[in-house]
Amino acid sequence: MKVLAFLGIVLGLLSSLFYILDGHLEKFYVFEPSHLHDLSQRAIAAHGNDTAQIVRYIVDELNTKVPHHVNLDEEWVFNNAGGAMGAMYIIHASITEYLIIFGTAVGTEGHSGRHTADDYFHILSGEQLAFVPGQFEPERYPQGSVHHLRRGDVKQYKMESACFALEYARGWIPPMLFFGYADTFSSTFDFPTLWRTTVITGREMISQLLKGKL
Repeated sequence: MKVLAFLGIVLGLLSSLFYILDGHLEKFYVFEPSHLHDLSQRAIAAHGNDTAQIVRYIVDELNTKVPHHVNLDEEWVFNNAGGAMGAMYIIHASITEYLIIFGTAVGTEGHSGRHTADDYFHILSGEQLAFVPGQFEPERYPQGSVHHLRRGDVKQYKMESACFALEYARGWIPPMLFFGYADTFSSTFDFPTLWRTTVITGREMISQLLKGKL
């Protein structure tokens, strides 16, 4: 009984802390969706369909704007989540935000996941399609547009061919990692990629915490 009482107290304290912090998450953000959308559009205007140069343009400006919160090492790793497969470059990872380049040169399709953060998918090249039950036509997000998946919502999505995006999530990031890891244990068994992803993500999150960034 004492153990149950102790666990109840701990759970109550953690729940209270969560609700307090959840109401003040805006204080911890260093990126703004409006700026990222504008930046993506300017990068596209400057470099057209040259995705590599678009990415470089974006990272260079972010490094000028928030230099202590940008990973300049372009470390690409595979990412399998919700049945979809692509590759990602982690620009920023912290407890309340992540910013990545995600995409594929051959197309993919999957489940968006139901997340504890808002997700902004800025299309840098190609096109993304999305679907929710009850629709009879797909949502279309061409180059230069942004697909906002609100916290708690879920969709089917598809990249019919080559497509890359600047993906920004703001909210509670650690719970999203379970979605990102699940396919490794249920289908791919690609543990070297899982390890590499964990190393990069953990390194960036710890680095941000040491800088006082939640």
